[in-house]
Amino acid sequence: MSSHDHLVIFLHGIGASGAQLMPLASSWRAGLPNTRFTAPDAPMNHRYGHQWFSTEGNPLDPANVLAARRAFDELMDDVLRREGFAGTHDRIAFVGVSQGAIVALDAVASGRWKVGALVSFAGLLPPQPISSSSKGTPVLLVHGQADTTIPAAASTLAAATLRAAGFHVRLDVEPGVGHTISSAGAAKALSFLKTSLL
Repeated sequence: MSSHDHLVIFLHGIGASGAQLMPLASSWRAGLPNTRFTAPDAPMNHRYGHQWFSTEGNPLDPANVLAARRAFDELMDDVLRREGFAGTHDRIAFVGVSQGAIVALDAVASGRWKVGALVSFAGLLPPQPISSSSKGTPVLLVHGQADTTIPAAASTLAAATLRAAGFHVRLDVEPGVGHTISSAGAAKALSFLKTSLL
């Protein structure tokens, strides 16, 4: 059992590593006391780092996400055991960026992970049946209007799809922001986690 009340798990983008998201954790620590932060490396190798699913062929093929589910779930289970949060999914939050946001959205929308909160930066929801069993997980979608990697329309569509399944969703499309986490977006996410993880 962890001495902390909550655990925030950062899920990095393709070709990156968990360590690259830890500066965000440092900036959030004061606002989220009694919270542990962890940023595992994705289970698959990528020529520039790590990836959550293969992008061979069509990089957004839903089959690639489906094929990576088991490795994602096993890694998250390992993280929860290591951090002392096994069996307490309601006390954890997923914070994903780009490919990390895609697997986080898939994990919740499929009903596999009923976590305490989900933040998606510049992500998308793979086309799939949505399970309402995770609809208790509040979701924040933050997306740059100027994103040319994954268009902001992807988060707008994800918001509509999740809301139709009964999820409580906040959508924030940021003018002039590209495929990144802006300082304003990070602040919105921190505020959202403060209220969602209570």
